Amino acid sequence: MNFILFDDSSRENLLPLTFTRPVADIRVGILRIREKWEGLLKSTTSSLTQDYLSEKFPAAWSIDEDNFWINGSVCPDENLVEEIYLLQPGSALLSGETLVAVNSGNAKLPSYSEKKEWPHPLFKITNLWDIFSLNGKALEEDFKRITSGRKSRPLSSSNQLIAPENIFAEEGAKVECSVLNASTGPIYIGKDAEIMEGSLVRGPFALCEQSVLKLGAKIYGPTTIGPYSKAGGEVNNSVLFAYSNKGHDGFLGNAVIGEWCNIGADSNNSNLKNNYAQVKLWNYPAGRFVNTGLTFCGLVMGDHSKCGINTMFNTGTVVGVCANIFGSGFPRNFVPDFSWGGAAGFTTYKLEDTFEVARLVMERRQVEFTETDKEILRKVFELTASYRK
Repeated sequence: MNFILFDDSSRENLLPLTFTRPVADIRVGILRIREKWEGLLKSTTSSLTQDYLSEKFPAAWSIDEDNFWINGSVCPDENLVEEIYLLQPGSALLSGETLVAVNSGNAKLPSYSEKKEWPHPLFKITNLWDIFSLNGKALEEDFKRITSGRKSRPLSSSNQLIAPENIFAEEGAKVECSVLNASTGPIYIGKDAEIMEGSLVRGPFALCEQSVLKLGAKIYGPTTIGPYSKAGGEVNNSVLFAYSNKGHDGFLGNAVIGEWCNIGADSNNSNLKNNYAQVKLWNYPAGRFVNTGLTFCGLVMGDHSKCGINTMFNTGTVVGVCANIFGSGFPRNFVPDFSWGGAAGFTTYKLEDTFEVARLVMERRQVEFTETDKEILRKVFELTASYRK
C-alpha cells in the first residue's frame, strides 16, 4: 500500500501557513498531521500539493501497489484508518461533501467510481483558528497514542507535580523547581527538552524535542511548543510549529506561530476585543477579514517572520511569510508577506535580504537553507505581490 496525503480546498483558508508547506505538515497537538497518519498507518507518506512545493514535498505514486490518497487536513483515529484500509480500488470515503480518502489502485490520480460515507464526526483542520481551538483535543489524543504502554522518565523531586499520572517525560528531558499541573490535561515533555526553574505549567501542554521553557515561564493549556523552539513569559492556548522563539516576557495567546519566527522581548498580542465582539481574521482567498465566530483570537504568523522588542499586535492579526515588524504602536491587522516596517507604514522586504536572514537563522541551528527553500520563498514573494501594493 502506498499513501499520499493531498491538499484540499482548506489549503487556501490556511494561508499564510500553507504557503510554505502542505496542509499535512501543520502541527496540531503534539505531532504534525502527517506524523499522526504515519504512526497509525505504520508507513511513510508523501504529498500531493502545490507545484512549487512539490520538489520539497513530492508525491510518490506507485505502479506496483494500491495508491491511497488521503485528505491531509483530516486528523486520523484508529477507526478511520481501518475504514480506509477496507477501500477497494476505485472507491472513495466521503464525509458529506469532504473527500476523505480514495483507493485509486495503480492509477496516478485520486479517481473513483464508488463512494462510501463516513458516519462519524470528522476531525478536520479547515481554518487558521482551528489550529489553536482544536489543539487540546489533538494534544490529548496524541498523548494517549505516544505514551501507551510506555513508562515516563522520572522527574526531579525539586518539582511539584499535580496529577503526575498525566505527565510523561521522554529520555533526556530536564525539569527542575517547577510546578506542573496535569489535572486539567496531560503534559508531555519531549526528548532532550528542558523546563527551567520557576516555570508554572497547566495542561494540556506539549514541549517537543529539544525545546526550552525559559525561567519563570507561565503556560496555560492547551499549548504546544514545537521542536527546537524556546518559550518564555506568558503563553495561553498557542501553537509554535518548530524552530521558533518567544523566549522573553510578554503575552502570546490564542496564537499560531510558524517555523523560523522570532518574537521580540516584551512583545504582546491582544486576544480579546475591548467590546467583547467576535473576532474577524484576514482570509487570503476571500481577500478580506472573515468572522471566526470566536471571542478569543490572537496572532497568526507565517514562516520566517520576526518582530522587534515591545511589538504590540491587535486582536486577530495575521502576519504573512518573511515579514519584519518593529517600532511603536499597533501595526495593522493584516501584515502582508515580505513586509518591512510597523505602525508607521511598510515597505517591501527585499527578497535577497530575506534569503540572507533565513540562511543565517537556519545556519545557527545547523539546518541548511537550500536552493529549494529559496525557490519556494521566491514563489511566495510573487504570489503575494498584490497584497503589498
